[in-house]
Amino acid sequence: MGVHAPRDLAALPYAQHLESFTGELEQAGAYEWLHFDGSAFQDAEAGSSLFSQSAFSSATFDRGRLRRSRFDEVWLHTVRLVGTNLAQTTWLDSECIAGVFAGTEIHGSEMRRVVFHQCKFDSVNLRATSLKDVVFVDCLLRDVDFGGAELADVSFPGSTLDRARFDKATLTRVDLREATALAIASGIGSLNGATISTAQLFDLAPVLAQHVGLTVKDH
Repeated sequence: MGVHAPRDLAALPYAQHLESFTGELEQAGAYEWLHFDGSAFQDAEAGSSLFSQSAFSSATFDRGRLRRSRFDEVWLHTVRLVGTNLAQTTWLDSECIAGVFAGTEIHGSEMRRVVFHQCKFDSVNLRATSLKDVVFVDCLLRDVDFGGAELADVSFPGSTLDRARFDKATLTRVDLREATALAIASGIGSLNGATISTAQLFDLAPVLAQHVGLTVKDH
């Protein structure tokens, strides 16, 4: 998946069709060609909704549930999602720039051709998630749980992985070489299918030794 520079709102192919969103989100709502500019949603109940060719600028989600919603060709800029339930959501051809995901539940979701630029993920649950052609560019992923997830053609250029978990994950053509830091809290044995650099191999050596039960002792 080729990674382009972050796009501005005006560069979106559907930008001229966007209309400002007003009101509240609803359960199983359909939202197309809408601009959520500065919208603030608290405890929103909008599960099973469809967001298509829409844009979010400086929007905030405080808790709330968007479970089983679908995001098609959605652009998000400086969006904050704190304690929000996004479990079993579907993301397709979408882009997120300078977003914050904190305590967010995204487990059991599916992401395909999605790019995250300069985003911060803190204590995010991505367990059993399917990620295909997903790129994390210059992101911080702290305490992110990929347990049981399926990652294919995923890369992390310029990103920091801090205490990431990969227990029982399945990795296919996952490129970690350009990650600026790679700290694995658990699941080191599930990294087969990933490519790392020589320098990263030295960084992971203590965890790998512990995983295989190797004792390292100097005279």
